[in-house]
Amino acid sequence: MNGKERGFLLLTSHLGDPDRKPMTVAQFRQLTMRMAQMERPVEDRELSREDMLPLGYDADNADRILSLLADTAVLEHYLARGKRAGCQPVSRVSPQYPVALRKRLGLDAPGCLWAKGDLSLLDTLKIALVGSRDLALPNREFARRAGVEAARQGITLVSGNARGADRTAQEACLQAGGRVISVVADELAQQPPRENVLYLSEDGFDLPFTTQRALSRNRVIHALGSLTLVVQSDLGIGGTWDGTVKNLRNNWSPVFCFDDGGPVAAELEQLGATLILPEQLDDFSKLQWNIQRFL
Repeated sequence: MNGKERGFLLLTSHLGDPDRKPMTVAQFRQLTMRMAQMERPVEDRELSREDMLPLGYDADNADRILSLLADTAVLEHYLARGKRAGCQPVSRVSPQYPVALRKRLGLDAPGCLWAKGDLSLLDTLKIALVGSRDLALPNREFARRAGVEAARQGITLVSGNARGADRTAQEACLQAGGRVISVVADELAQQPPRENVLYLSEDGFDLPFTTQRALSRNRVIHALGSLTLVVQSDLGIGGTWDGTVKNLRNNWSPVFCFDDGGPVAAELEQLGATLILPEQLDDFSKLQWNIQRFL
C-alpha cells in the first residue's frame, strides 16, 4: 500500500473505531482539489496548519485534518488485523478499485471496499443478481438457471450472499465451475475462504450486520454488473425493491426482471426494467444492445 492509499484511509475510514469521525468522500475530494493548487509540493513532508490555512480551512478544520493524518499507528494496527483475517482494502485511490463504481455512482461510490478472496475477479465481465429471500418455485429456478448460465458463459456473478435468490444463484454458479463476487452486509472477516469467490464489504472488515448496511450495499451490487437480473421482489418495500428502483432512476446498470406474470414485474417494467423469460438467459450477449451504453 502506497502513501496515497494510506492517506486516503486515514482521512476517510473509521479504522475500526465507530467514534472516529473521518471525512466524507465529498470532503476528501474538496481537500484534494484545494491541495492541487498549493504552490509547494507536500509529498515528501508532513502537512502543517500553515499549509492548510491558505487553502480556506479555519484552524479547527485544519487541526481535524491533521489529527486524522496523525493516526498512523491506529491505521497500521487495523491493516495488520485485516491481513491476519485475510482482508485487504481497495480504496478509491487504489489501482484495483472498480472503474464502474466511480463512473456510475460518482461521489456515492464507497470510499473503500474491503476484499477477501481473489481480487482479479474485479477485472472480469460481471452480471449482478438480486432478489427476495423467500422465493416462489419458478423464481428459484430462474435464480438457479442464471447462476449456471453465468458460469457456462464465463461471466462473474455479483450478488449479496443473502438467503434466497442470492445464495441460490451463487451456489449454482460455483457448482457449475463459475466465479462469484459476493457483496456482504455482515462481518467480512468471518466469511469462509472459497475458491473462485471474492467477498467485498464497505468501509471495514469487522463491521456487523445492520439493515442500513444491507440497503447500502445494494448500489454496489447493481453498479458492478454490466446488467442486473431481478429474480423476485416485494412491491414497494424491501431491499430488492429499494435497490432496483434506485438503479432505474440513476441508470447504474440495465435492469432485466424475471417475467413471472406478477404485479411487481409489471410495475418494474413501467419504471424502465425489461422483462425477461428463463430461456433468454441462454445467451447474455443477445442483451448486448441494451448494455452497450453502460460499458
